[in-house]
Amino acid sequence: MEFIWILCAFLCGLAMKMINMPPLIGFLAAGFFLNFLGIEASSSLDTLAHVGITLMLFCIGLKLHVKDLLKSEIWLGTLSHKALWSMVTASCVMFFAAINLPYFSDLDFKTALIIGFALSFSSTVCVIKLLEDAGEMKTRHGQIALGVLVMQDIVAVVFLVLATGKVPTIWAIGLFGLILLRPFLYRLLDKVGHGEMLPLAGLFLAFGGYELFYSVGVKGDLGALILGILLASHSKSSELNKALMNFKDIFLIGFFLSIGFTALPTLGMLGMSFVLSVFLIIKFALFFIIFTRLKLRGRTAFLTALSMSNYSEFGLIVAALSVDSGWLSKEWLVILALSVSVSFVITSVLYKNAHRLYLRHKENIKSFESDVCLDEDSFIQPKDTRILVVGLGRVGRGAFESLRHTLGKQVAGMDADRVRISSMKSDGDNVFFGDGEDADLWEKLDTKGIELILLALPTIKDSSNITMQLRKSGYNKQIAAIARYQDEREELLAADIDNVFNFYTEAGTGFAEESLQLIGLSSSTATPLPQ
Repeated sequence: MEFIWILCAFLCGLAMKMINMPPLIGFLAAGFFLNFLGIEASSSLDTLAHVGITLMLFCIGLKLHVKDLLKSEIWLGTLSHKALWSMVTASCVMFFAAINLPYFSDLDFKTALIIGFALSFSSTVCVIKLLEDAGEMKTRHGQIALGVLVMQDIVAVVFLVLATGKVPTIWAIGLFGLILLRPFLYRLLDKVGHGEMLPLAGLFLAFGGYELFYSVGVKGDLGALILGILLASHSKSSELNKALMNFKDIFLIGFFLSIGFTALPTLGMLGMSFVLSVFLIIKFALFFIIFTRLKLRGRTAFLTALSMSNYSEFGLIVAALSVDSGWLSKEWLVILALSVSVSFVITSVLYKNAHRLYLRHKENIKSFESDVCLDEDSFIQPKDTRILVVGLGRVGRGAFESLRHTLGKQVAGMDADRVRISSMKSDGDNVFFGDGEDADLWEKLDTKGIELILLALPTIKDSSNITMQLRKSGYNKQIAAIARYQDEREELLAADIDNVFNFYTEAGTGFAEESLQLIGLSSSTATPLPQ
């Protein structure tokens, strides 16, 4: 990557960070700014973007389970939304054509449907980035969003086959045999260990899957996704995902920059992109109504619909094919590129405040719920709980195990990862499924007998939000949380949390305490040696 790209991306990303906005908005702005300065994108930028998207889809696969795609809220929600959205959008486009709005006047119903179809996809890059930054990849709404994105990818593959006429070769049938390679792939991950070979193995598998699918005439990105799904049940899948995370994030900067290099807009094109951005309200409304009709809870439907209310980079592929086929003018490629960029900004800003928006409009949102919701959206609270551990990742589970040895069943654990909860339940652990940021959960949960709540969550924002909801629901007992850095510790203490454990500094204290016991001493009884 040229230094000017790095410099501009860094400065624009930092500027957004300083005003408490997602850095990806700055990366998008950097691309348009570089284009405005007359700097041309080289092939290396496209390569970076390609690498980032491939790694991202592989990482999605590591967190996805095939059975989730078979749920009606996933496949039926995706297909019904695409059909309704395409028809509604095409009708709106034809209305604009009838009133001779610029760039719309020459469109017929066929091209209107193409535009509607192109805008029906949600951006995998944008949605995953939002969910990761919020630490919500494994929540109920995060998993539904992932499932819908995968279903959209499958629809994209079918479209590309039909639109380009490139039918996969006969050898594509052999791809179904990949399931037989799963034991070999598992042994491979077991052998690479935990060092530098682990991320290298991830790169090999992600791009190996891409090249394998591409070689038989199937969309290569789908290959990276499938290889990730095959490894999702491996014990190292989470570790592998974390090992690739930094690589993926750096390469994805190339993707955001590349959007800005698509073309320089005119004021007219910019105006039309804002017109199309207004359609995001319709996109959100359709997702929300469909999800609630499929018996999702109002909060789950709201958060999923909000995260999916953006346009996808795949729309640019559809537009490019349509331009090559003579169905659309070249100006539409620029208009759609701008619409994608504007939608990223809108979704990033709105989703950042998603939980506050839900709390503000909770009663109206819940009024759309079905009388009977899905079983997965209910929870069973363990009885006689004195201590509740929220978040059962590495730190939270360690705390849970330690407390369980002392207090037994009086310690309960809660996590938003349903797979993790199922695994721990099968081991006899006293745990239950629940999203800590779900305000409805804290209203329903009986906290009268709970003396202490431990928040072992990935971000301090999550801990602060949950503390606020707990206090609002009337919980006035002890709350403890974890932090990585001193400034985070001070912020959490200011958020009405009673105790904050800095596990980077205080883990050493615990390590020393336990080690002293090996020689029959403790820090309180040990006598310092003379100098």
